Amino acid sequence: MKSPFTRWLPAIAKTPSRQATLSVVGVAVIGGLAFGPTAVAAPITSTPHAGAVAAIDLATGKSRAADPVESGLTTGAWQAGGARTETAKPTRDELIPHGVEGAQSRIPLDDAQVSNARAIIATAKQTGVGERGAVIGVATSLQESKLYNLGHLGMYNDHDSQGLFQQRPSSGWGTPDQITDPEYAATAFFEALKNVGGWQELPLTAAAQTVQVSAYPYAYAQWEQQAADIVHELW
Repeated sequence: MKSPFTRWLPAIAKTPSRQATLSVVGVAVIGGLAFGPTAVAAPITSTPHAGAVAAIDLATGKSRAADPVESGLTTGAWQAGGARTETAKPTRDELIPHGVEGAQSRIPLDDAQVSNARAIIATAKQTGVGERGAVIGVATSLQESKLYNLGHLGMYNDHDSQGLFQQRPSSGWGTPDQITDPEYAATAFFEALKNVGGWQELPLTAAAQTVQVSAYPYAYAQWEQQAADIVHELW
């Protein structure tokens, strides 16, 4: 197991038709690089330095959100509500039924990260895990990859972990091409989550940990509020 990273690296992305995968020369500090249904996660609360931001923008061809509050993905301003229609936004009680655990972390999101969050949320709908499952998935990806679709990181890789959830080909998650496909990776994560008995009633970090088997089992909890904000906005 590698020691937790505490700095950002310059980033370069490959951009096949259905993915934008950040590779070794380039990615932000990664919070937990997962083994099969296992992971090695570490909390990251610092932001990328200016050089990394510029490199990520150049590599992905995407502009970064001008202001994380204006983007509507980090305000946390919505409140619990009553019954809703199918097209209404999910309420706080639906997204965070057990309340958040511990101090919360938050990072600004660029267009690539928002796109990956959309893919996770769409897959949550398709696999039937709903809005709560979507929050667990987005929070897990925030911890594992900061919502970047990471390719192989060479000397910085934890084993052969790749993709949004840092899944490992050698542990049976799929091929490198598959686990760096956001829809495939999210489907694999949610299908594993559905096999966790009573996952809907578990705290987020327990549900995520049961799938990921992280060396830092409580690290997922810090992303619950931001993940809920993202799901509320993009649902």
